[in-house]
Amino acid sequence: MKAEERQEVLTRLLKIEGQIKGIARMVEEERYCIDILHQIVAVQGALDRVARRTMRQHLETCVAEAFQSKAQQQRSQKVDELMEMFSRFGK
Repeated sequence: MKAEERQEVLTRLLKIEGQIKGIARMVEEERYCIDILHQIVAVQGALDRVARRTMRQHLETCVAEAFQSKAQQQRSQKVDELMEMFSRFGK
């Protein structure tokens, strides 16, 4: 992952960390359940965006390099990794 891309992902993850701490405070304060659920959905969306961005970066770098190489085993490994990740994203 390029340094600029890595920094943007780390910044997003730190914001998500802050959101999660906020949710924990809401639970401790016995806030309204629906308000807590709204915040959980927001965190899930933010994590999903980070995951998609990371997947895109992986495709553009690691997978592209594997497919440009002549190593069949390396290409096959990347395909297996992608199939596993796609099955997890589908859940």
